[in-house]
Formats: sequence, C-alpha cells, structure tokens
Amino acid sequence: MSIPTLSKAEILSAYQFRHATKAFDPGRQISDEDFGFILETGRLSPSSYGFEPWQFLVVQNEAVREKLRAVTWGAQGTLPTASHFVVLLARTKEGVHADAPHITHMMENVQQLPPEVQAGKRSMYRKFQESDFNLYGDDRYLFDWASKQTYIALGNMLTAAALIGIDSCPIEGFDQEAVNRVLVEEGLIDPAQFGVSVMAAFGYRVNDPRPKTRQSLDEVVQWVK
Repeated sequence: MSIPTLSKAEILSAYQFRHATKAFDPGRQISDEDFGFILETGRLSPSSYGFEPWQFLVVQNEAVREKLRAVTWGAQGTLPTASHFVVLLARTKEGVHADAPHITHMMENVQQLPPEVQAGKRSMYRKFQESDFNLYGDDRYLFDWASKQTYIALGNMLTAAALIGIDSCPIEGFDQEAVNRVLVEEGLIDPAQFGVSVMAAFGYRVNDPRPKTRQSLDEVVQWVK
C-alpha cells in the first residue's frame, strides 16, 4: 500500500502553527468532514495492549457547555466560542482491570483473538497491572493509568487539527469532581465506568498567538551511548 507523505518541513510547520487557542471565532464552524478526520486520528491512536480505555464526548449542546463552564476555569473563553468541544473520558478501575467486561469485549469482538490467545494475553495483562506497574494498590491508580493513554489520543488530535489548519486548546483547568457530577446528572456518563481525564476545544483563532517558546533540544534530550 502506497502511503502519501508530507515533507518534514510541512509537519514541523504544523507544530509551529499549533498553539493553545484561548478564544475562537464563533462565526466559523469546522466541517463535519474535517472534524470526522480529527476524531478518526484519536480513534486510531495506540493504547496499552490495544484496549482503548477511552471515549470521546463531543459536547455541542450550549446548555451543557454552560454547566461545564461554571466548573471549568480553564475554558472560560473556549467553551462559548469553540466550534467543537471534546471531553476525553478514561475508564475507571471497573472498566480496565484484567477481568473487566470491556477487556473481554476488546479481545473477543474487536481484536478477535482465539480463546487460548485471550487467556495468555489476560494473564500477561494481569501481571503487568498487579506487579510490573503496581496498579492495584489504590482504586485511583488504574484510572490514572487509563487517563495517561487518553493523552496519546489527545496529542494526535491536536496535531491532526494543526495539519489541516484548525486551531485547538487542550484543557486541564477544571474541577474534576464537579465536571464528573455535571456529566452524570446529564446522563452522559456512567461513573462506575468512566471519569473525566482531559478536555480539548477546536475551532479557528481570532487572534495571532505570541511566538512559541520551548527549551532547546539540548535541554530536553540526553543521549545514552
């Protein structure tokens, strides 16, 4: 299969273009095709063991956005103006422990593994959780581990958006307990299975950003030879 490629300069240009957009042009909407592309890059993102411990909640309802805004201090400018607003959900312990129905579903129905392969993979997965990463020490550990993986999907969606000229803003500035409560009261999540990990807003900028600041490569890279 032939894969179309972008030049390195084109890819780096998208990274230079991307910035945390604090307010969007409310008069411009992302097309269904373009936002479908962004979501697809999230769906295709890698996850530990391929178990995809996430869901992407696209919140377009203005009333729900206002309820979220009241408990999301980091999205005061983006919730009212973003073309699309995504809450990335991570599975709780009940959703990702070795014997969880979701894990069985992933192996049986998505990955379509034979029973003997499922048994071996589940055993390896259990060992990884119990001893390699010590994830059973607290109920929060497995949720936090699942949340880390949502950031892989988040990063891919932000970059994909930038590659097609769409702005974005990742958001951690919120009261996690209060946001979970809003989503439960709205009937949007089952708290036994999901919790809020991170958010992202997408749209088109209204202001030019200040120049990007980053540490030098020498400051962040150490070679072991």
